Amino acid sequence: MSDQIQFIVEKLNQEPFRKNYNLITFDSLESMQLLQLLNDVLGEIDPKHAVDIREELPEQTAKRMLSLLGILKYKPPGSVSDLSAFRQGLVTGSKPVIHPVLHWLLQRTNELKKRAYLARFLVKLEVPAEFLQDDTVADINKQYEELMEAFKNLHKECEQLKTSGLSTAEIRRDISAMEEEKDQLIKRVERLKKRVETVQNHQRMLEIARQLRLEKEREESLAQQKQEQKNQLFHAEQRLQRAQLQLKEMHHAVVDSKPESLMKKLEEEINFNSYLVTEKIPRELESKKNSTYFLQKVVAEPAMSQSDLNALETKINEVNAQINQLIEKRMMKYEPIDSKFSMYRQQASIISRKKEAKAEELQAAKEEMASAERQMLQKTNQAHELEGSEVLKGDEFKHYVNKLRSKNTFYKKKRLEIAEITAEYGILQRTEELLKQRHEAIQQQLQAIEDKKGISGYSYTQEELERVSAVKSEMDEKKGRTLDNMSEMVKKLNIMVAEKKASLAPVIKELRQLRQKCQELTQECDEKKIQYDSCAAGLESNRSTLEQEVKGLLEECVQEESNYHYINCMKRNLEIQLQRAKEEMKAYVSPDPQERRKAIREQYTRMILEQENLGKKLREKQKVVRESHGPNMKQIKMWQDFEQLMECKRECFLKQQNQTAIGQVIQEGGKDRLVL
Repeated sequence: MSDQIQFIVEKLNQEPFRKNYNLITFDSLESMQLLQLLNDVLGEIDPKHAVDIREELPEQTAKRMLSLLGILKYKPPGSVSDLSAFRQGLVTGSKPVIHPVLHWLLQRTNELKKRAYLARFLVKLEVPAEFLQDDTVADINKQYEELMEAFKNLHKECEQLKTSGLSTAEIRRDISAMEEEKDQLIKRVERLKKRVETVQNHQRMLEIARQLRLEKEREESLAQQKQEQKNQLFHAEQRLQRAQLQLKEMHHAVVDSKPESLMKKLEEEINFNSYLVTEKIPRELESKKNSTYFLQKVVAEPAMSQSDLNALETKINEVNAQINQLIEKRMMKYEPIDSKFSMYRQQASIISRKKEAKAEELQAAKEEMASAERQMLQKTNQAHELEGSEVLKGDEFKHYVNKLRSKNTFYKKKRLEIAEITAEYGILQRTEELLKQRHEAIQQQLQAIEDKKGISGYSYTQEELERVSAVKSEMDEKKGRTLDNMSEMVKKLNIMVAEKKASLAPVIKELRQLRQKCQELTQECDEKKIQYDSCAAGLESNRSTLEQEVKGLLEECVQEESNYHYINCMKRNLEIQLQRAKEEMKAYVSPDPQERRKAIREQYTRMILEQENLGKKLREKQKVVRESHGPNMKQIKMWQDFEQLMECKRECFLKQQNQTAIGQVIQEGGKDRLVL
């Protein structure tokens, strides 16, 4: 509680509150001051609530605060679970009610500001159903809902833009830079147009340049189409090679197999595909839909803080604990029939899990086999490009591949067995824990009853005797069964060993020959591989040196081209400047006055004379204004004095008229009195 108060005081002493409290002054606040402090915090979150609570009734204050706290999703703590008690404490300004609210509000002020801002636009107004029967009201309500959805979308886009890292300053800089580039390009185009206009037949040259550009674009599009067709041809060749490889494998499979095995293989594939279509894929699809639905619900809800997540986690833990307790109670009260059913259910669940695991493993094996086939096809294509013939054939390593497949099958089988044993071990361990707990509870109850009856230890002795007798009878029975089973098993094993020896003798002979052949082929393959690696390394080094030389020559060529274009442009500029200088000199030296006027020097001379004349006129005008400034100011002062004098005369005249009117009224009143 002290940490909570200290946190509240620290937050209130900071911006924007700046209350300058300490623990003693905050603890000594009265209920009215606490309520006003809570109202100030709520006013900082939502400016509509920045009011003086002395100007409204306590019930109105409590109603307003409760409505805002409901919008902000505040949940009272466990000690104030009753809503009426919480409302009463909020009305009276109780410290156990106000302090947790202040602590909760000050912990997440920025988040609550955002929530209060959104609540102004997203809290839907409930319109009664009888009013919605009116078409006008229904249309307005529909427009209101559409505007609310539009506001949601705009707010999401705004938040995304804020978090995307793009600032308005950067955008303005980019826009200004692009505008500058645009202006430069426009000026450049204008200069080029002016430069081209002096050339003869420039329209025809522009048309030829336009046609050249169109032809280059067409050439690029044709090159792109050619490349696309090459890619399509390459992919078609790959598909053809893949189909030929599959055809070859199918031929080998048909040669080495029988119709019964082919039918069996097809039935297995059909069963597997039907299992995927009817059970596995619909289940996965349903789980994906459920997860998508829950994610959409989570996205539609407002943002949750860390405290909300902690509250949900505690609630989940409580529900899990209740579920475990119910399971334990159910297991403590189960009947033999239920135990059999549970055993069958457990076996069925284990079988279904095994089936799913097998299906997943089969799917993974198929994907792995497809990827291996793609890699093999790529390597075959590379070998064709380098040497023009296949390096390896499937028939040469057939027995080796079969051996690897058997090992892989054996490994997967053992891995599945380990997974099943691990799952069964977990189930048995949990069952053992539950049975131990149940046994301890029963033992405690039995011990309490024995202590109450005065025969403590009786049940333990009786259980030990029964257990010893049961174990003895069970061991005797097991010994008899084990001896019989062992004798039968020894006979079967002897028969099976003899049969296997007889059947494996020719296979072992063939295997020895194949092993010797495999060693020879492996040695030859290693020698060829060494030769291939050395040749590939030499070609790669030559190719890299040639590429570097070509790259250097291309860079040098580009540099020389740029220098040529730069020198050509400079030469063009100098020629134009020289031409302008010649024209200027010709116009200046020409005896014709009209031509001489066209010279730039003459034009600038005329402009200088005009500006000098204009400056002379302005100086004379300035002199006249400066000389007449004093008399004009005196005349303005005299007119102002004359205006004040006339205003005084008007006021005196009005006062004299008022006095004469009052005197006449007084004289008439005196005459009336005399008459009376």
